Amino acid sequence: MKYGRIMMTAPKSGSGKTIITCGLLSFLKDRRYNVRAYKCGPDYIDPMFHRRVIGVPGGNLDTFFSDDEAIRRQIAESDCDCAVIEGVMGIYDGITGAAGRGSCYDVARATGTPAVLVIDVKGMGATMISVIKGILADDEACLIRGIVLNRISGRYYGEISPQIESALEKISAERSTEVCLLGGIPDVKDIKLESRHLGLMMPDEIDDLEEQVTAARNLIAENIDTVKLLEIMAQAEDLNAPAGKADGTHAGAGSAGQNDAEDTGAQLTLAVARDEAFCFYYEENLRMLEKCGIRIEEFSPVYDRRLPEDADGILLGGGYPELYAEDLSDNESMKESIREAIKGGMPCLAECGGFMYLLEEMTAADGKTYPMCGVLEGSSHNTGKLGRFGYITVSGKSDAGDCAGSRGDETGFAPEDSLLSGLSIKGHEFHYYDSDNNGEDAVAVKPGTGRSWECMHAGSTMLAGYPHLYYPSCPELIERLKDRMLEHQRACTGADATDKAER
Repeated sequence: MKYGRIMMTAPKSGSGKTIITCGLLSFLKDRRYNVRAYKCGPDYIDPMFHRRVIGVPGGNLDTFFSDDEAIRRQIAESDCDCAVIEGVMGIYDGITGAAGRGSCYDVARATGTPAVLVIDVKGMGATMISVIKGILADDEACLIRGIVLNRISGRYYGEISPQIESALEKISAERSTEVCLLGGIPDVKDIKLESRHLGLMMPDEIDDLEEQVTAARNLIAENIDTVKLLEIMAQAEDLNAPAGKADGTHAGAGSAGQNDAEDTGAQLTLAVARDEAFCFYYEENLRMLEKCGIRIEEFSPVYDRRLPEDADGILLGGGYPELYAEDLSDNESMKESIREAIKGGMPCLAECGGFMYLLEEMTAADGKTYPMCGVLEGSSHNTGKLGRFGYITVSGKSDAGDCAGSRGDETGFAPEDSLLSGLSIKGHEFHYYDSDNNGEDAVAVKPGTGRSWECMHAGSTMLAGYPHLYYPSCPELIERLKDRMLEHQRACTGADATDKAER
């Protein structure tokens, strides 16, 4: 990577990382850099903003989901001049302890990426110096190279900056690595990305997003030492990633590169729900599916009347179905299409919002209850609080039976051949809704605490539940999905041939 990379991080959420990151991406794009963006942790929404600004998908970097080598390879194989990585929560916030696994500091360590600390100093005086000193005291790998003060008046910045620079000079001398004050961004009320219960509002929901990003870009150009910032980016460690698969899998985690579809000459198509209601997808998941020979065809459960005709499988991701429950409920033909396809043995993966869509009912954001697909028994409702929040490892039970909607013995797969039987996959949960039928075919375990609970409906052709799954952490799951898709395709092709012969 010619110009290196940088991580934008902060002491806490809500410090302005996303809008500043978007402004920096716009700044680099405006100066003809071929830039890519990444988000630390299991966040779906911030990468949507990144993509909206630079026009190309980025990805998620997560040291709980992937090992160091896979993350380094993921960045190294990007076709770009430079990369901007947006941190998550506070810089040291991870699974356990300071700079724990899954923290953005751990990602910076794993990739040798210099970090810029963005501190929201609104309402703060000289205490900001103590905050800076305290955070730098835990920077054992000397990764923090720059400080940006957000929401500070120009007058006060002029008063406090000499004191901060003096403190940074002493710290730099002690650790033999320079950390500098890059500038201060004034408090501009019109530049603020609105939030809702699962994070920021979607990019398409913010009417003046382009104007906000342009304003942020101009603020960076006017108030930040961008020459020094580019110098810090150039200090990023040479990744020297070893040759290997680009799908982000763990080293030796499986052989997802081979696929039955290519071996047989068949083309497998996965219908992926993509609209306002269903939009939470890891780029690494989709890329892995494509690299395994599965063609992705997007469809809208809100607007389309039926599944794509050539679909061999269905992927219903997370999102905000509760905000579009009435539209989803009114689209009877789509619900019937999905219900009949799954009952007919079409493989289906459904996560969080997608799982809620497959249930019988959903109590929406307006308090009304709407009929959904009815593939699975039960209903979903808002609990008013986060449920089972955080990283998990999901392990299938070896004796998991077929869930509602699978074909059971008609497929030739025994119950122990369920999609997740005997496998473990990493993921996370982040939802305010819950169900009276979350499933019990798998067990979720939280890292660090060891807390566990039963979850998910896992059958020979279905895997549905609240967990969001990271496919590269378990290539065997995708291999099984391909097998089931191919089996279903062959069964349908044979049925068509028999029907034609009888006629």
